[in-house]
Amino acid sequence: MDLSKWKGAPKPERRILEGSYTRLEPLNAEQHVQTLFEAAAAPGADDRFRYLFDHAPADLGELRAWAEKAEASADPLFFAVIDKATGRAEGRQALMRVDTVHGVIEIGNIMWGPAITRTRIATEALFLFADYAFRLGYRRFEWKCDNANLPSKRAAERFGFSFEGIFRQHMVVKGRNRDTAWFSIIDSDWPRLRAGYERWLKADNFDSSGQQLSKLAFDQ
Repeated sequence: MDLSKWKGAPKPERRILEGSYTRLEPLNAEQHVQTLFEAAAAPGADDRFRYLFDHAPADLGELRAWAEKAEASADPLFFAVIDKATGRAEGRQALMRVDTVHGVIEIGNIMWGPAITRTRIATEALFLFADYAFRLGYRRFEWKCDNANLPSKRAAERFGFSFEGIFRQHMVVKGRNRDTAWFSIIDSDWPRLRAGYERWLKADNFDSSGQQLSKLAFDQ
């Protein structure tokens, strides 16, 4: 692979990423905090935040303080996940560890509330980030998680990421050791994966209640 003309990739911008079912909006504390708090504090919050760096918010004020800090951050660059059917912020995610020199970027800090977990909204939110990264010219799109986080590892595999290995004793998070599982999609993978996402996300793949008729699958 001749990369003698490689000049890096630009930084991601604070811009709206529009899908069929979801819209990713740059996080705005004032605009998003109320519905984002309702999603974050919904039943199951402790499990939802178990492997995140932050804790489930105790009240609206606590989440507002977090959101104001997150809004000002360039890396991680946070987006609110909007359900287009309701206009509510039902989750958040970030582009992070942005390496423009080598063309590497990661999706992380994912908190998808119960209204969108395991729905086409969450899948499209992942797709919009990946597609944006590769359209910007990034060569590698990463997913990392605590190796003990089995749902996150299953999600990475469903989304088409390739498992690359485990970094032992990689971090200390909330007073616990974290062995980190690494996954990636690279630019040569993306055309095949993108076609699979586009097939799956078509409106005729879902019934009247939004349930899938066929599973997300990628051609070999």
